[in-house]
Amino acid sequence: MIPNHVGLESKKLTKVPLKDFFKNPEMSFFKLSPDGKHISYMKPWENGNRMMNVYVKHIESEDEVRITNASKRSLYGYFWLNENRIAYIQDEGGDENIHIYAVNIDATNNIDLTPFKNIQARVTDDLEDNPDFMLVALNKRDPKVHDVYRLNVNSGDMEMIAENPGNISGWLTDNAGKLRIATTTDGVNTGFLYREEETDQFKSILTTNFKESVSPLSFTFDDKNIYVSSNRGRDKSAIYKFNLKTSKESDLIFEHNEVDVYNLMKSKKRKIITGVSYSTDKRQMYFFDEWRESIQKKLESKLQGVEVVISDFSKDEKKAIVVAYSDKSRGTYYYYDIDNDSLKMLASLSPWLNEEDMANMLPISYKSRDGLLIPGYLTLPINYKKGNKLPVVINPHGGPWARDEWGFNSQVQFLANRGYAVLQMNFRGSVGFGRQFWEISFKQWGKTMQNDITDGVNWLINEGIADPNRIAIYGASYGGYATLAGLAFTPDIYACGVDYVGVSNIFTLLETLPPYWELGRQMMYEMIGHPETEEDILKEASPLFHVDKIKAPLFVAQGANDQRVKQAESDQIVEALKAKGIDTPYMLKEDEGHGFYNEENQFDFYKKMEKFLSKHLKN
Repeated sequence: MIPNHVGLESKKLTKVPLKDFFKNPEMSFFKLSPDGKHISYMKPWENGNRMMNVYVKHIESEDEVRITNASKRSLYGYFWLNENRIAYIQDEGGDENIHIYAVNIDATNNIDLTPFKNIQARVTDDLEDNPDFMLVALNKRDPKVHDVYRLNVNSGDMEMIAENPGNISGWLTDNAGKLRIATTTDGVNTGFLYREEETDQFKSILTTNFKESVSPLSFTFDDKNIYVSSNRGRDKSAIYKFNLKTSKESDLIFEHNEVDVYNLMKSKKRKIITGVSYSTDKRQMYFFDEWRESIQKKLESKLQGVEVVISDFSKDEKKAIVVAYSDKSRGTYYYYDIDNDSLKMLASLSPWLNEEDMANMLPISYKSRDGLLIPGYLTLPINYKKGNKLPVVINPHGGPWARDEWGFNSQVQFLANRGYAVLQMNFRGSVGFGRQFWEISFKQWGKTMQNDITDGVNWLINEGIADPNRIAIYGASYGGYATLAGLAFTPDIYACGVDYVGVSNIFTLLETLPPYWELGRQMMYEMIGHPETEEDILKEASPLFHVDKIKAPLFVAQGANDQRVKQAESDQIVEALKAKGIDTPYMLKEDEGHGFYNEENQFDFYKKMEKFLSKHLKN
């Protein structure tokens, strides 16, 4: 379904420089110190190859201090440990060996808190009320599983407080920072372990099949029970209070009849649940708390025509960081003085982009051939006129157990600015639409999941939008797989494809899973297929075994350090297609992993992709 007014009022299309879409934001990821006296953010370090680093300044001053020194790879993120110290996250070349570092806000005592080789650190609890410590999970004892350590954030000293017996996939602390819940998996069954005191032994209180999701969100404020997002006995996940003594969902907090609900908003200061957020075609919020709802209404009255989200509160809830965004705006950050109802702009993420040059992302839906309604988003060039047939880029998302969301998307806007229509679809298996929508994708790689994508192409053709001779498919990760599957299984539809860190051979994908994914191996066999007992399913679905059918040109991009989709996935398909004489340019970046993170590499990728699409779609 496409709104009737679309294409009636076209505008002049002004070509925007490629780098304007993909260069690092001017400033981003603003946060407040717990006491609200300092503000932090990330921005490019001009003397450090424009890598994103953390800066801090006093709330009443413009004098900033750069406190990190990333010059080879941008930081992934950061958070406040206490009023004077910040932790930040980094790996090396995209290898996903995540380390946690800490530094004072005057840039002193900058240390690696997890200085071990070939480990992946995860934050279990930043222990907000214990400024000198945090809880981290590390797989340094056994690369397959994570144990929990109490870590001194000033010195890096640590002690193990929970050893993983081999089946724990996650941990949850109570409001006092005590480790009291563990989630377990054997690949096909998930469970809860619980203890009343940190000195007690964990005991199993619940086991379900992995298709039944009872996901712990947080403890209730009295620390006696927990809040969960659960789909037990229902299709859509809803938020409940969960009784730890009876092991059952008790009070229903919130449900939605169309989508899953996972996100709970709360006030730590006032010890109440303030609301929930969830996604239909756009982000939605529902409030239980009048005070929090009134703040939202005030902000939306000041910032009209955009989506408004509070991304951070000071501990006393008197100050907040606000971000406002849309499908045509990457976003703007604001500082909000709640008591004085005063809003101050901090920075626009991409002030060099003019919203008038950006295209609308239209929520749409269409029916797949078996009658399943497929939601998605269609972005048309701003100079589109109804009746024109456009070159199209089909852009399936990665995962595949993820979903596309409404909002600003740099690559979609870039393609629309170059005259392409872009279709993103939440094919079956996409998450957030209920259990049935997810489960019907099991063992359907290259089959009904791919049909949903193909049917989107046919829908665009039938709507009179797509030129059937100028259709490309482009995606990353599973989207890269869908690109290869599209060229192999429907070779007459696509004029070309772009495979970005995509899977070509499901057998080698499953053989090379990173060790910390081992707990999920049996689940992946259930969802994709078992390489020993269901060899035919995987061979039928793997594009590498069907290269004889591929005839369209293919551009392949890969990170050498990719831990999820190994370089061999791209090497195999490139070698096979070049042997056939098919135009297959290959971009391999030695300093990247699962997707390109560094600015210059992104520039290089999209520049070559632009030329490739223009050549083969003759746009």
